[in-house]
Amino acid sequence: MPDPRPVHYRLLDAPAEAGPLADEILLAPAAREPVACLWQTAPGLVVPRTYAARPGFAAVQAEFAARGCPVHVRQSGGGVVPQGPGILNLSLAQAFSGRPLDHSEALYRHLCALIAEALAAFGIQARAQAVEGSFCDGRYNLAVPAPVRKIAGTAQVWRRVPGHAPDRHVGLVHALILVRCDPAELTARANALEAALGSARRYDAGRIETLDRLLPPASQPGFPEALEARLRETLRNGTPLPAAAPVRPPMPTP
Repeated sequence: MPDPRPVHYRLLDAPAEAGPLADEILLAPAAREPVACLWQTAPGLVVPRTYAARPGFAAVQAEFAARGCPVHVRQSGGGVVPQGPGILNLSLAQAFSGRPLDHSEALYRHLCALIAEALAAFGIQARAQAVEGSFCDGRYNLAVPAPVRKIAGTAQVWRRVPGHAPDRHVGLVHALILVRCDPAELTARANALEAALGSARRYDAGRIETLDRLLPPASQPGFPEALEARLRETLRNGTPLPAAAPVRPPMPTP
């Protein structure tokens, strides 16, 4: 008989040596059950594979590594993002049936809703939206209002599940949450990489915000630890998305 117990995410510990690509360890176990991890890593920059294809990327990567700012290439899409102390990463992964496009927006919304639920416990209201001028901008940033500033960015990657039906995929969705950091320093790092690669793209530090600045001074000291604890609780109680593909309407008869 089917197990009547509700399914929740299994929280995994990201190995420290995995660095900014730690969440990619979720791709294999997610074929069996929904999994999640919360993690932080050393300072650096992370870019999608499209950046690695740019002329001179290897030389720029070596130059930044020599400065103590390594540039890592991730599997998911998006743009350049900084990593380091005060930035909390949250990743979810689970298996789905059907085309990735049948699930990708729902997976983004699900991740944003989990984070927004945790933030609401601290009186921070956030919603998914684009924030023009922020690094790695997208429709599924999390942002705070008045004025609109980005407090988290998201990205996805999808992989076929070996040995299963061709339409069985694992979807991994990731959020980079700006908890306690310096928007000007993060933005300067991202702009320096764009400049070194000969890109005209530049980002505006005023379009992002770090969460601790949204709190009263008395609530700031223990906030990073309190937020991580709240996110862990949210994940333990959260229900993953349905794995089945949504039913698409039949094609009209000519």
